[in-house]
Amino acid sequence: MSCRGVHFALTTAQEQRLLAAFDDDSVMEVIEELDQAWDKPHLVETDKAWDAIHRCLTDGTLDAVGDGYPLSHAVLGGEQLHRGEDYIISYVSAEQVRDIAAALQPIDEDWLRERYFALEDYDGPQDEEDFDYTWSNLVSLRNFFSHASSEGRAVIFAVDQ
Repeated sequence: MSCRGVHFALTTAQEQRLLAAFDDDSVMEVIEELDQAWDKPHLVETDKAWDAIHRCLTDGTLDAVGDGYPLSHAVLGGEQLHRGEDYIISYVSAEQVRDIAAALQPIDEDWLRERYFALEDYDGPQDEEDFDYTWSNLVSLRNFFSHASSEGRAVIFAVDQ
């Protein structure tokens, strides 16, 4: 994945398998199956924009707990399913997905722009081109959560570190 983030909307069977996984290897088996299946209607790639998106939706840091549920759970927040340091696998339930989808709807470009250019300690270029990249990925993420919510699906975010 090389720090490229992807969200997957889970079927009930996938969710049950993932939550039943008893160690990092078992979690990664499920993630690899999701990655290989590449069910495009039920995933969204945020590439490297996930970093800026999470920071903008929270307190400006990469803290997985972050400030302000439900926006804090759109990327890094939620239940951490991988305990090792190689991957971040964040899980949010279908109920949380509904909350996240509703919270993302009113976000507009001006709101994100203000948050983005106020970020401190962000490693990205923090220029107009990177902002446009971040905004377009946030729009895709918002649409993804709306779709996942309408189908009653739980979601995971996966990225290697």
